[in-house]
Amino acid sequence: MELANYKEEFYSLYHAHITRAGAEEFLTYLEEKSDFFTAPASTKFHLACEGGLLMHSVHVAKEMLKYEDEQPESLALCGLLHDVCKVNYYKVSLRNSKNEQTGQWEKVPYYSVDDRFPYGHGEKSVFLIERFMRLSVPEAVAIRWHMGGFDEAVRGGSYAISRAFESYPLAVKLHLADIAATYLVERGTRGVQAV
Repeated sequence: MELANYKEEFYSLYHAHITRAGAEEFLTYLEEKSDFFTAPASTKFHLACEGGLLMHSVHVAKEMLKYEDEQPESLALCGLLHDVCKVNYYKVSLRNSKNEQTGQWEKVPYYSVDDRFPYGHGEKSVFLIERFMRLSVPEAVAIRWHMGGFDEAVRGGSYAISRAFESYPLAVKLHLADIAATYLVERGTRGVQAV
């Protein structure tokens, strides 16, 4: 699907489901003060390409909306916005790479991290969203812990994730949707890098 189509789908899902106070102001922030619609989803793991963050967000939202036992607004909001911590986070850098055809070394672009607000992954997403609109406790917990076992705090020995998953089914659903999008829907995009 073309990047423009992902943007249309993002807007369609956002406007159809996210109606709370501050939603339009947050969308304006994404459009005017962030690189949300052009940023990669990662530097090398999945969708390391222009618009990768947008594509991943749409994929996760569509996975979330399959859960019919939750409020559609919560599902769409968590899916579309769980990774807003990645806005204004990546930059294009250059590195030397040997051209296999010519044998010459060339400078090639790649994405690197330029974290100007080191606040944590899920925590930063919650913080940025709540500058514009209120999250319910289940939404905030789900976004905070969407990385599951890939989160730094978990690797450091935190038991809070178990309590979060036991107490808030939405958190489990967001984690599963994120995993499904990354490893099933986006299968084959690992290591893809097109700057």
